[in-house]
Amino acid sequence: MALLELDRVGARYGPVHALHDVSLTVREGEVVAVLGANGAGKTTTLRAISGTVSRSGTIELEGKAVKGGPEVAAKAGIAHVPEGRGTFVDLTVIENLKLGAYTRRHGSVKADIARIAEYFPWIAERGGQRAGTLSGGEQQMLALGRALMSRPRLLLLDEPSLGLAPMVVREFFRIVRELNEKEGLTVLVVEQDAKIALKASARAYVLEVGRVALTGASDELRSDESIRKSYLGY
Repeated sequence: MALLELDRVGARYGPVHALHDVSLTVREGEVVAVLGANGAGKTTTLRAISGTVSRSGTIELEGKAVKGGPEVAAKAGIAHVPEGRGTFVDLTVIENLKLGAYTRRHGSVKADIARIAEYFPWIAERGGQRAGTLSGGEQQMLALGRALMSRPRLLLLDEPSLGLAPMVVREFFRIVRELNEKEGLTVLVVEQDAKIALKASARAYVLEVGRVALTGASDELRSDESIRKSYLGY
């Protein structure tokens, strides 16, 4: 059974339809990418899953329908790192991390902060620093760490490379791959940079004007010149 399954999901902003009958699956322990041009519906797909946009169709996590707003999605085990990071700039690094654990009922928050600091060693040294003073890359890492504090079944990443230097982007995706390989973390990532997204994922969906245009194994999509030129822009 798929961990996540979307069946003919539509979404709208007022009268504007942004998604049209989008169906996709993500298996447990898998990294899946959603690609496409600006306005293709990538971000809206994640918002539909996390309940932050008006939607139709069926969304299931482990075979159970996910209905309602973002709090329902969070309690179901879905963590969403939005475009722009969503860091609480006036709070400290540690306070941001603790906020990520607000849906938790069990486990040591302190132990999880220490676990996350193994992936981001600077957190242990700068936990008292105000998040707004961090670099863009550090804020993106902190946003990822905060999402991990909820111990999610599914992690949604929206344009994590946006505004970051290539070296920082490579490090971010290296950590995502490590989390997937070591902890079995399931990830659905929306990314403008098709090259790095296909390298980090096992499968990918390509959206075009709010619809799924094609899907396949990431290695196959990356090696198909006609697909790369027509849909991926490189």
